[in-house]
Amino acid sequence: MVRDETPPSQGRVRGAALGLPATGPGSVAGFGARAVAFVVDALLAAVVAAAVVQGIPENWSLLSFGLITVVSLVLVGRTPGQALLKLQLAHPRQGERVALWRAVVRTALLMLLVPALVVDGDGRGLHDRLTQTAVIRSV
Repeated sequence: MVRDETPPSQGRVRGAALGLPATGPGSVAGFGARAVAFVVDALLAAVVAAAVVQGIPENWSLLSFGLITVVSLVLVGRTPGQALLKLQLAHPRQGERVALWRAVVRTALLMLLVPALVVDGDGRGLHDRLTQTAVIRSV
């Protein structure tokens, strides 16, 4: 028997369950872009921590990462790394700012790293799924 259709599991569009487009602005960002944004944010946090403690940051970079991430998500809806890669954090209700609790919970889980590696069918990490957010392309 010959089939012309792709199986439903193969044809699923990431972000469709969230009402997001398949490609372009507003679509779910790929894992690679999110990973690069995370690395940029981690390096920025290390530089800030090193400048503040005048030396090797040790665990201070984790504190600066958390502060930079929470403050930037609440104020502008994206981290510096996400801004550099033209990504942003999508709120469940379009046009609203990310609530402080969402930013804190999401960042705390992201700092554990494992939740970011557990991705659902829509391409969201566990930290985004639990806070009902998604990292999307802004351009």
